[in-house]
Order: sequence, then structure tokens, then C-alpha cells
Amino acid sequence: MESVSRRTAMIGAIGVAGAAVVGCSTEPPTQSSAPPATNPGAGEATSATPSATPTQDTTPRWPLTGKVLDDPEDAKRIAVIVKVPDNKGEHPQIGLDAADIVYVQLDGYPAAVGQSGTRLVPIYHSKYADSVNPVRSVRPVDVPMLAPITGIIGNTGGFGWVLKYFAKFTDYLEINKNYMATKGTGSYSILSNRVRVLNGQTYYDRAVAAHPAKLAKQTKKFSDGPQQNYFPWAATDEEVSTEVSGKEASFISVPWKRADTYNMSYTYSAKKKRYLRSMPWGKHVLADGTQVSCDNVLVIKAKQVFGRISAKGKINANYTGHDEPIHDIVNSKGTFYYAHQGKYVTGTWTKGDVQELFQFTLADGTPLKMAPGQTFIELPDKAAKITVKA
Repeated sequence: MESVSRRTAMIGAIGVAGAAVVGCSTEPPTQSSAPPATNPGAGEATSATPSATPTQDTTPRWPLTGKVLDDPEDAKRIAVIVKVPDNKGEHPQIGLDAADIVYVQLDGYPAAVGQSGTRLVPIYHSKYADSVNPVRSVRPVDVPMLAPITGIIGNTGGFGWVLKYFAKFTDYLEINKNYMATKGTGSYSILSNRVRVLNGQTYYDRAVAAHPAKLAKQTKKFSDGPQQNYFPWAATDEEVSTEVSGKEASFISVPWKRADTYNMSYTYSAKKKRYLRSMPWGKHVLADGTQVSCDNVLVIKAKQVFGRISAKGKINANYTGHDEPIHDIVNSKGTFYYAHQGKYVTGTWTKGDVQELFQFTLADGTPLKMAPGQTFIELPDKAAKITVKA
């Protein structure tokens, strides 16, 4: 059994990890007046012929998957985000296959020193998983990574300065409905088969499960759902960037540790028309035996910093207190890879302030157009060597 640090141990009734957030509201999000189910990001869609007249897509779509909405009112539901640990001892997981988007981020240490594992951030909106397990604490990158998505985050707390940072963005994200704050609501439960005992001490760090449908009822905010598309969805299959100019990509490997090791990989299945995900030790398999898969793979390379974020949003890498892994994505840019149905394209991503969307531009200067579906997003270090095989 692996060793337990103060970062990983949730002792007794998980009271240590159940810290509450002190709210500090900001100005309302700029996208709040936008219609919830329209597709503003897909207007000026890129056609197969660059010189062709762009088309306007007014099709109602789910904002986090781009899939067509039968009834726009259905999108007026709260997005539920859950923090899920991803190290080997915390597998198998439950509920990832129901998420619209799954982010892969650093766990607790910088990849540069070769110690880090990964943490997952599944986002549920078009449908809710019955249960999501395990559940752990928030990270500072969650704020700029998720915004301008509005939603509630299932979590077990966070370090003090991180919670104060989150408190500045309560118009976007609700994090104070953690395990301890929602007892008796059915928002969380303890899976008895995942409780562990080490040296006579009981640990619940792998046993907490979140229940998104119940958790969504714990906030009165965000009742109109996400207010804009998170990605630039293509209006038609022919306009998807990988169909227009993609190269073959049957296999993609994304390293997370020093010297380009500890790789997450995606293998394209022509039969399923999806990418099958693997961990460094083998297939990424859920508790029910299902291998994790997705329609889209998006790799966003960004500098990884180990420190804290100041009151003004500046990264302080010389902080001597409790450091946290930070992905430098605010007012920044870098390289991205996007893969769909066995093909990929590359280009440059940019992001402005915390609450602004990522923007993706292909190498030829045209905007990225993504296919509707479930997306996995990897956030490796800026220097990571991404391997793509035909």
C-alpha cells in the first residue's frame, strides 16, 4: 500500500478536508445575457474551401458537447464539475463516461521534478452520472480552466489560499458545497469498499462519491445553465478542421513527467469511431470494466508552475508556504493538438483574462472547428513532447 502524505489523507469523517469558502462576489459574467442554447461560437464556420463564404449556424446545441438540442430549455440545467484523483492507487473510477468534458491536470507536484501524477475534472451538463468516485480537493487552475462555464464543483475542500482565490469568482463557480457542508442532502456518499485502514488509522480519501443530480440542487445559482459554447463547434461534419486539413492520428501520447515519461495515450478505434484512453500502466478502465473513450482529444500545452497565485492573480513561484500546481494559462498562449476520428491538426491557443474562453487558431491562420461530442483535454507542460502516429 502506498504511503500517505498530509495532502492525500482525509482522516476520520473527512472533516479536515471540508473547509468552507468565504464568498466574495464579483461583477456578473459578461455572457449572462446570451441565449443559453444558441451557437454563437459556430457562426463563421470554416468550410472545406478556405475562400468559400462562411455559413451561419443557428442550430440550438448543448454548449459543452455541441450536440443538437431537441428542446433549448433542456440546456437550462446546472453544470456539475467533480474533482477526481487519477493516480494508480485511486483507480478504478466511476462515472467518467457520462461527462461532456474531462480535463486532465497536475495532481500535487510539478512534472518538472518527476513526482506528479494527474487529477481529472469531469464536467457534467447534457447528462449526469449517477455517481462519481473518488472525489478530492480543488486546484487553483480550476478557475481559469473552467470559466466562463458556470457550475457547482463537487469536492472535498482545498487549501486556505486556494479557497480564498476561488471566493473571488463566485459568479462562475460554487465550491462551498463540499462533503461536510451537504450532509443529509444525498449529494455525497461513502463507498464502504473503498475505505482503507493504514497503521490503525481509517482513511476516506478514495471512498467519497459525488452524485451530480443531487449536488446540482444545492445551489440556486446558474439555473440558466452555461451561457455560451465552450468550444468552437463546427456547423457540419464537413467543416470539422480534421476533415478539412487533418493528418492521420491513430495514436497520441501525452507525457506528464520529467524526460517525457508517465504517458497518457489515446488509440483510435475505427469500429467505435472514438479514441480509447490508456494510463501509463495500461488501459484506463472504470469500475464497471468499461474502457474510457472519447470523441475528441484536445492537448493544450502550457507552462507548469509550482507556487501560489497572489491576490492580484499573479503567479508567485517563490512562495514558501503551501504550494499548488499551476498551469500558466491566463493571458498566455501556446501550442495545441486536436484529434477526431483518426486525424489531427495543430495550431496556437490563446487565453486572455480568467473568465475568457480559450481561442484556437490553426497553423494556416483559420479558426479551429471541433466536432460535437465528448472531449478529453490534456494540460501537459509546455516542453512536453507529444507523439502522434499515423
